[in-house]
Amino acid sequence: MTPAKRLFDIVLALWLGAILLLPAALIALWLLAAEGRPVFYLSERMRTPDRPFLLWKFRTMRQAAGDGGVSGGDKATRITRTGRILRKVRLDEIPQLWNILKGDMSFVGPRPPLRRYVEMFPDLYARVLRSRPGLTGMATLHFRRHEERLLARCRTAGETDAVYARRCVPRKARLDLIYQRRRNLCLDAAMIWQTLAQVLSRK
Repeated sequence: MTPAKRLFDIVLALWLGAILLLPAALIALWLLAAEGRPVFYLSERMRTPDRPFLLWKFRTMRQAAGDGGVSGGDKATRITRTGRILRKVRLDEIPQLWNILKGDMSFVGPRPPLRRYVEMFPDLYARVLRSRPGLTGMATLHFRRHEERLLARCRTAGETDAVYARRCVPRKARLDLIYQRRRNLCLDAAMIWQTLAQVLSRK
């Protein structure tokens, strides 16, 4: 990550944090009243192939013992009513501003992967994770909805895992590597704007 990109991330995260502080507090109180504790969901993700970190989100699902893996149709019944609203407009991801300020993530880059997929595709992720993981990115913009449709058809955790590994990981990595070759601050700003436009259109 270049110093300019890091400075861009810090300034934007502080600015958005100031704007979203009150809405985030209201969301936390809403979740506490409607769903109870915990308000936040912490998930281990990989910053580099050998360096994990804890990704922060507002909790959108009922807890289950041994939960892991990506979300597919097998987890659909666990998404809470409040969680569906938050996910639709990606408000559940506001706490990741903290991850950006800490330097675990950038605003733009590959979505931070789970350890199991990094271990399953070590050579691929050794290349992809040369870029700092991001809140949004080329794969998020151009593959997210297709990924959601693919995984929504899965009925077991094993099926979700297999479909994600076989049909999602390679395609997302291809897009992430295209971004890696072309990345610059102008492209980052354009992708942040496109992400916002997508979120507002879904709303």
